[in-house]
Amino acid sequence: MSSKSTNGAGSRKSSKGASKSDIVPIPEARNDLELEETYQRYFLEYASYVITDRAIPDVEDGLKPVQRRILHSLYENEDGRYNKVANLVGHCMKYHPHGDASIYAALVGLGQKNLLIDTQGNWGDPVTGDSAAAARYIEARLSKLAKETVFAPHLTTYKRSYDGRNKEPLALPVRFPLLLAMGAEGIAVGLTTRILPHNFVELLEAQKSYLRKEPFTLYPDFPTGGSVDVSNYNDGLSGSRVKVRATIEPGDGKSVVIREVPYGVTTDSLIDSIIAASDKGKIKLAHVEDNTAAQVEIVVTFQRGVDMDKVVDALYAFTDCEVSISPTAMVIRDGHPAAMGVTEILRYNTDRTKDLLKRDLETQRDRLETRWHHKSLVQIFIENRIYLRIEKCKTWESVLSEIDKGLEPHKKKLRREVTHDDLVMLTEVKIRRISAWDAEKANEELIAIDNELKRVNRDLKNLTKYTIAYIDALLETYGKDRERKTRLDSFETVKAVEVVERTSKLYVDREHGFIGTDLKKGEELGACSPLDNILVITEDGRLVVVKAEAQKYVGEGIVHAQIYSDEDRDTVFNIVYEDRNTAQSWVKRFTVGGTTRDKGYDLCRGAKKARILYLSIGEDQFAHVKLRKKPRIKTDYYIRFDEYLVKSRGAGGVTLNKNRVSSVSELSKLQYANRMEMTVEEVDETAPVPTEEAAEDAPPAKAKPKAAKPAQPNGKTNGAPQKGLFDDLDDED
Repeated sequence: MSSKSTNGAGSRKSSKGASKSDIVPIPEARNDLELEETYQRYFLEYASYVITDRAIPDVEDGLKPVQRRILHSLYENEDGRYNKVANLVGHCMKYHPHGDASIYAALVGLGQKNLLIDTQGNWGDPVTGDSAAAARYIEARLSKLAKETVFAPHLTTYKRSYDGRNKEPLALPVRFPLLLAMGAEGIAVGLTTRILPHNFVELLEAQKSYLRKEPFTLYPDFPTGGSVDVSNYNDGLSGSRVKVRATIEPGDGKSVVIREVPYGVTTDSLIDSIIAASDKGKIKLAHVEDNTAAQVEIVVTFQRGVDMDKVVDALYAFTDCEVSISPTAMVIRDGHPAAMGVTEILRYNTDRTKDLLKRDLETQRDRLETRWHHKSLVQIFIENRIYLRIEKCKTWESVLSEIDKGLEPHKKKLRREVTHDDLVMLTEVKIRRISAWDAEKANEELIAIDNELKRVNRDLKNLTKYTIAYIDALLETYGKDRERKTRLDSFETVKAVEVVERTSKLYVDREHGFIGTDLKKGEELGACSPLDNILVITEDGRLVVVKAEAQKYVGEGIVHAQIYSDEDRDTVFNIVYEDRNTAQSWVKRFTVGGTTRDKGYDLCRGAKKARILYLSIGEDQFAHVKLRKKPRIKTDYYIRFDEYLVKSRGAGGVTLNKNRVSSVSELSKLQYANRMEMTVEEVDETAPVPTEEAAEDAPPAKAKPKAAKPAQPNGKTNGAPQKGLFDDLDDED
C-alpha cells in the first residue's frame, strides 16, 4: 500500500538513543539522591510505563500498545494473502521491545476474537482451553472489517518507534466501538481493568440511538453463550457484578447435558469443578463425560436416588456452571488512567467516529478541489494552445513565465490561485495527451467532480445523518451472523444448603463430647452435608452451633444435637435445669434466634453451676417432676410447658423449687390428663395463652399429684430467679 509507515529520516539511533517523546527514559544516577528517593522515582516511572504503555487499553482506539503494533504490522504486510504468524511476530518486534512470546500471545488472543483478524490453521479454542499451534504453523491476515474501519493513513498520527528507526501510530483511527466489542483485561501497578465484550450489532444500534439523542442500554454478550444476570451491572463501573451461567439441558435418565459454558470458564476447568464438588460430598456424581467437538457437550450423570429436580441448582451452587464476574472499566484517556462506564465509552467512541468521518470528508473535499483545479488548468492549457508559447523560451524561468502569462486571461474561471507547482505540473503534460485531447470528455469529468464535491459538502453539513448512514452500511455488510449469544436473565440466588446432597451420616458421642461424620463409636443422628450447621446443647447449659465436620469436640455431656437451619431459629425449646450448688431449679421456654458459629451461649443464667435435667422441643409438651424424698413435702408434680412464656435464649426462666429434683420425665397428653384427673378434651379446652400480665399476676398455686387444675406460673422471666411454684409446700429447708 502506498501510505505505509517508512523509516524515519536522519541518523540511525540505537534503543539507548531514542527520543524522550518515544519512550520513558531511565534517569541517570545521581550521587546527591537518597536511596529511598531514588527507588521512589524509579518505581513511579515504572508504574507509569506499565499503566500507560502495557496493561491498560487506550479509549481512543480500544487497543493496548502490543495490539496496536500487531495490527500495524499486519497492515504493513497486507497483500491479500495469509502471512505466517512467525513472520508477523518478527516484523512486529520492530515496534514492540518485549520479545516474541508476548507478541505471539497477544496475536493469538486477537485472532480468537474473530473480529479484526482472518485466521488459518489451529488457533486454539478458548472454550476448551486448547492452545494454538506454534507460530510457524498458523497464518493470519486482516479481516475486511479491519481494513475498512481501522486503518486510514491520512487520519493517523505517527511517532518514532522505540529505536528511532521506524514510525508507529499513536492511535489507530478505529471507526466503531472496538474496545466494547472485544472487551479487555489487564493488571498494572495499583490498577486493573476488566471490560466485558458486547454484541457488535447492539453496539452499532446504540451508536445510532446516541446520535439520534435516544436512550439506550448496553449489556455484555459473551462468545461462549450461556445466560447472564445483569441486575447489578451498573454500566460496567468498579463495584458492579454480573452472574453468568452455563446452559444445562435434561439428559437421559439420571443425567444432564451442559451445552454452553460461562465466559472465562473452559470445559476442562468446569469438569474439574464438578469432580471437586463430588469429592467434597456436595453432589452425588456417578461420572462425567466430555463429548465436546464443534459444540460444547458435557454429560453429567448422577447416582441413583438423587433428586433430579435439584441437580441443576446444585451445579450452579457448587461448580463453575455459575460464575460471578466483577467488571472494572479503566482506560487510558488523554494519556492518563480514567474510570469510564460502558455508556460513556460508547459516547466517546461515537463522537470520535463522527470526528474521523468529518476529517475524512474534509480530506476528500480537498482532494476533489485539487483534482478540479488541475483538470481545469490542463483544459485551459490545451484548448487555448498555451503550450505553443514556450517554443522559443530558452530558460526554465521564461517557460514558467510564459505559461503564467497565457493563463492570466483565464484565471477568473479558476477557484484558487495558480501556484508555482501548478505551472510545473503543466510543463509535464505529455504530447500524447495534447494530441488526443477530448474537450467533451474533459467537461464531463469536471461536472462529475463538481457533483462529487456537492455530495461531500452536503455530507459535511449533515454530519450526524452521514454517520448514521455509515453505521447502517457497517450493519448491513458485517452484522450478519453476529446475533446475541448470551441470554439476558434474572437469577434467583440458589441456597446451597437446600440443594446440597446429604451424602454423609452424622454421629454424636454424648459421653465424650464429640460430634461428626467420622466417629467410630457414636449414636447416628441422620444424613448431613458439609454445608450443614449442627446445634448442640450440653448438660451444663451451653448452646453452640458448629459446622458439620469429620470430628468436632463440643463439650462433654451432650443432651441435644440436631442439624440446624434458618427455619429452626423460631423452634421452641423447653428445659428444666438446676443449680448444683443450691439445688434450686427453673423451667424455661426459649427460641434459639440468631447465632454465630462456634460461639458458646449460656442457657442457664439463673444458676452458677447449672445442669439441664430435661429438654423437649415444640408446643403442647408435658413433664413429670419428681423431688427427692423429704419429710412433709409432696414429691410428684406435673408441668405443662405451654403455661410459660417463650423467651429469648438468654432469659433465666421461672423458678420451680428450692428442693433438689430427683428426676424429670416426659409425659404424653393422655398421661398428663390422667394424672390431673381430666380428659384429653378438657386439657385441650383449658389450653393456656400465657401473657406478661398472666405471668406477673398469677398467684402461687399448690400443685398436687391428683389436682383437678394444672399448675400456674408465678414469676417474671427476666433472668433472675423468682419465687417457686412449689415453695409454699416446704416446711423444712
